[in-house]
Amino acid sequence: MVDFRPIAYVFGRILIVLAILMLGPAAIDWSAGDENASALLFSAVITGGIGGLIALATANGLRGSFDVRQAYLLTAVIWFGLPVFAGLPFMLGVPNLHFTEAYFEAVSGITTTGATVIYGLDGMPAGMNLWRGLLNAAGGLGIAFVAMIFLPVMRVGGMQFFRTEGFDTFGKAVPRATDLAKQLLGVYLGLIVIAGLTFAAIGMNALDATVHAMAAIATGGFSPRDGSFNEYIGAGEYLGALFMFLGSLPYVRYVQLVNGDSRPLWQDSQVRAYVKVLGLAVGTVTLWRWFTSDMEFEDVFRESLFNLTSIMSSTGFFSGSFPLWDGYMLIVAFVIGIIGACSGSSASGLTVFRVQLAAAALIQQLRQIVTPGRVSPVKYDGRTVGADVLDALMLYVAGFILTLGVLTVAMTLTGVDTTSSLFAVWTALGNIGYGFGPMVERTGTFVDFPDAAKWIMTLAMLLGRLGLLTIFVLVLPRFWQR
Repeated sequence: MVDFRPIAYVFGRILIVLAILMLGPAAIDWSAGDENASALLFSAVITGGIGGLIALATANGLRGSFDVRQAYLLTAVIWFGLPVFAGLPFMLGVPNLHFTEAYFEAVSGITTTGATVIYGLDGMPAGMNLWRGLLNAAGGLGIAFVAMIFLPVMRVGGMQFFRTEGFDTFGKAVPRATDLAKQLLGVYLGLIVIAGLTFAAIGMNALDATVHAMAAIATGGFSPRDGSFNEYIGAGEYLGALFMFLGSLPYVRYVQLVNGDSRPLWQDSQVRAYVKVLGLAVGTVTLWRWFTSDMEFEDVFRESLFNLTSIMSSTGFFSGSFPLWDGYMLIVAFVIGIIGACSGSSASGLTVFRVQLAAAALIQQLRQIVTPGRVSPVKYDGRTVGADVLDALMLYVAGFILTLGVLTVAMTLTGVDTTSSLFAVWTALGNIGYGFGPMVERTGTFVDFPDAAKWIMTLAMLLGRLGLLTIFVLVLPRFWQR
């Protein structure tokens, strides 16, 4: 029998933290005389009150560390339950926004997807836009903790590879999870502050600089502008691409960097592959668009760099004519969105690490066919990859592709056209944030989708964020057996 008390206790404590976060946006709207402050304050009271009651009722159940089943359940409870309360400010403060849309918006923020059902962001109260940015920042930090501490323990998608003591990501640099968490928090907040000051220096107002900084480092994509970065064409695009890229690198490498060791960052096979794939995508799309349009080369390069970095880092910002891309450009965007950025960051998709291992396993199988007697184990960074890692990896990749197909078909059954359905599931499952298709063109949001389609996207966002198997395993009867 699973002891739910430790799970409930941690969830209650997190609700209290969420309530405290709501007070900042409430104070901003209150000082501006905006009535939206009452919606945020009321949401904080409800969230904090329920969280406090849960924590008090289960405080005696927290003993020792979590076992694997409790880790699975805690991860699911946090990401499924938190948006119920995080969506309260949207439901109470945004006109005509019902529970489905409020939950969608909160899930999108916490999973750092960046897809939205709110149109008219420029006219929204500052506190509400700040709340969206805070959801991105909190979600990105939580995801980094899960990716670096929980997923290796839960053996999701081959992430157990990072548990090996000889691998310096989790062994030598920071020996304990507590130390790792503290240093990760410092690095994460430091990057947000640097990004915010940089954005302010190029002319963004305080709200835009703050929200864009939190969303860029968290690879979340929420912007206080309907036009995203179209308000900051030029330097804003270059700097936005830089911070999205920095936010999608393995955070543990930053921890090692501030501890005085820069070699792991430059020598990381995953980081090098990420730079190469992104560089190839930007280079080919830039040349394609330059030869097939009358745009200046610098404009084409800047727009391609920003938007492709946004997609591969699973952020969701956009600029320029990106919503009108088609043909080769759209194919490249689709592929790199599936690949995603680095494991150990808040970015999503398959991640470069998994794609590298899948490619290595495929090459190994081809060699076995050509030379059956040859023993050629799969290796990553000079280390032999175990069969358990490869099995988990292949199951994850197959599950990702199958889930993409099944949810796309389910989306079309709600009345959404095929193109909009495919890219809606693509953007949700990969936590990318921006969609294509006829149903997105009017507003650039998902507000025109039927409620059933929004729930499918919500499920896809959660599945993509939690590594698919973290959720699928919960429906197995054997999981609940002793």
